[in-house]
Amino acid sequence: MNHIEDFVTSMEQLREIIPAPDPLIANKAIDHLDDLCQRFIAASPFLLIASRNGSGSLDISPRGDPAGFVHILDNKTLVIPDRPGNKRVDTFGNVLGYGNVSLIFLIPGVGGSLRVTGTARIARDQWLLESLTQNNKVPRLALVISVEKAMGHCARCMARSGLWQPELWPDITTVPTVAEITLAHANLVSENPPALSLDEMQASVDRALNKLY
Repeated sequence: MNHIEDFVTSMEQLREIIPAPDPLIANKAIDHLDDLCQRFIAASPFLLIASRNGSGSLDISPRGDPAGFVHILDNKTLVIPDRPGNKRVDTFGNVLGYGNVSLIFLIPGVGGSLRVTGTARIARDQWLLESLTQNNKVPRLALVISVEKAMGHCARCMARSGLWQPELWPDITTVPTVAEITLAHANLVSENPPALSLDEMQASVDRALNKLY
């Protein structure tokens, strides 16, 4: 078996392989949400949020709701409602330890994405939570993000992946379900694994999908 041993260990080595970007690309990030960014966010029903805690542990988590679910308070402030999930609170826990976060906004059918970085805090002001009501459900918490950088991201990764082209989607008949993965991993790492069959685990997942709010 081959061993990986030829690693890039400096920026100088990296730039020998990948030259510096065009100045237009290098300087495309802005420190606020202009009208273009705000229109992109308003049309996005899905984002990924990356966070880390004080000890350096990293996490990336998806968020999804009807387009416009991320509220823009002003050109430096975003608000993301917390909807029912798995209750692990990984993102919230990381934010408490180290508030820096990074977001990628996606829009189905749109080739590019929008990247936003900033500092997050966990809010529970009632007026704010009520403004984030969906399906008559008021969230219990919200992430308030102070924007530090925003920029459009290249569409080539979308084109290569065929993400929005059904004819290029892979065969998923052998892809494990979330129920399979959850049950298998719980049995691996837990001293007292849940006494559930796969059918019971799948029923639990289905119940959660039937109660989105």
